[in-house]
Amino acid sequence: MEEIIIYTDGACSGNPGPGGWGAVLLYKDNKKEIYGSEKETTNQRMELTAVIEALKALKVSGRDVTVYTDSAYIVNAFEKGWISRWQKNGWKNSRKENVANRDLWEELIFLTLKNNVKLEKVKGHAGNRWNERCDELARNAIKKAL
Repeated sequence: MEEIIIYTDGACSGNPGPGGWGAVLLYKDNKKEIYGSEKETTNQRMELTAVIEALKALKVSGRDVTVYTDSAYIVNAFEKGWISRWQKNGWKNSRKENVANRDLWEELIFLTLKNNVKLEKVKGHAGNRWNERCDELARNAIKKAL
């Protein structure tokens, strides 16, 4: 069984402001591009939404899926155990404040359980073909939110 590869990116014009997200899903010789926007949001919400919508677009379960994102926020939340600490602490962060974007985090956690999802950090705006394409999709989506 071959791995599904996903690239994602989110963007915002102002923070908060109109935002967009984009994702490219790759499987064998197939490529699917998806994108969307919101009128009033933040960059972090768009980064999370890109990953969520990409995982929701998968019509399979039990597969190996690698998600490439330039969001350290997302990768670190999983790799550094932030999510498990947030859950253990009643969705409070280390400063005892409510975790931002809890609704999206909970949805993302649920979606990662459907497949064997691995998150990988890529450097943004560094010439990675698919990261650049996701950035383009996200920025073009912002225009639809205006």
